[in-house]
Amino acid sequence: MKLLVHISRIFVGIMFVFSGFVKLVDPIGSHYKFEEYFSEYVLDMEFLVPYALQFSILLILTEIMLGVMLLLGYKSKFTVWSLFLLSLFFLFLTWYSAYYNKVTDCGCFGDAVKLTPWETFWKNVILIGFVLLLLIGVRDIKHILPKKMTAVLTFSCLLGFSYMTYHVINHLPIIDFRAYAIGKNIPEGMEFPEDDLEALPPIQNFVLEDSQSDLTDDILAEDKVVLIVVYEIEKADKEGFKAIKKVADKAIQKGYQVYGVTSSFPDALILIQNEYDLPFDFLFGDPTTLKTMIRSNPGIMTLNKGTVTGKWNWRDFDDVKL
Repeated sequence: MKLLVHISRIFVGIMFVFSGFVKLVDPIGSHYKFEEYFSEYVLDMEFLVPYALQFSILLILTEIMLGVMLLLGYKSKFTVWSLFLLSLFFLFLTWYSAYYNKVTDCGCFGDAVKLTPWETFWKNVILIGFVLLLLIGVRDIKHILPKKMTAVLTFSCLLGFSYMTYHVINHLPIIDFRAYAIGKNIPEGMEFPEDDLEALPPIQNFVLEDSQSDLTDDILAEDKVVLIVVYEIEKADKEGFKAIKKVADKAIQKGYQVYGVTSSFPDALILIQNEYDLPFDFLFGDPTTLKTMIRSNPGIMTLNKGTVTGKWNWRDFDDVKL
């Protein structure tokens, strides 16, 4: 029995640390996922949408810290019972998503590992089985280091993970698992895999158009492009437009084609352009695609013949390399 408990401890601990870490490097992605879950079409809890970011941060830190605490053996009873309750929560959420086909990607492993709703549900069924073994053998879970050292290490991890979360939210993901990561080629990402005819391409709905025509192919063929991504002007940080103007002016002087990209209505665009004297026109794109492209609103992306060469949060406009 002790051997099974130790195996379960290692398996569950690693799973929670990994699951928490891949979301920790991109908490804005979890923020968007909670907004989707709270929406009218899923859980119909729209009053919680304004708190989606706080929920995502709390869940990420809870998940990764419980994994760390289990591996270290810190406060084993509290840790195992918390893991059990959290696993029940995940089990219900993934069952709901799979059964009602509400959310096709639960985001359990961020953008690092993609699973279907039913694959995610059965993964959680297996996981909760291991957690039940831990509940039965909780007395066999001992700390692997001296008690004080375990406590210090646990709280040091909490501080480190909290700072990492704060840093990523104010800049960009530390690790980018998405199809728009630096070095990725967008046209290649839009191609269907030859070895799997049923699989969808990693990039879908990437369309850049003005009021008259689709400019996607033309823009992806240019070698010096700056995209100013503002997925929704109403939710954008207005201080960011002052920084964006400086970047745009500099880019134009160096021969770049600069385009704004948004999903907002034209009236809002005119107000922003006039207020901040922005030297570029806005194109229109799919809001989900824009959120996926860059975790900043507004954000800066450079392209060379469709290949992503740089991405920056507006706060890092001084670091933009042109």
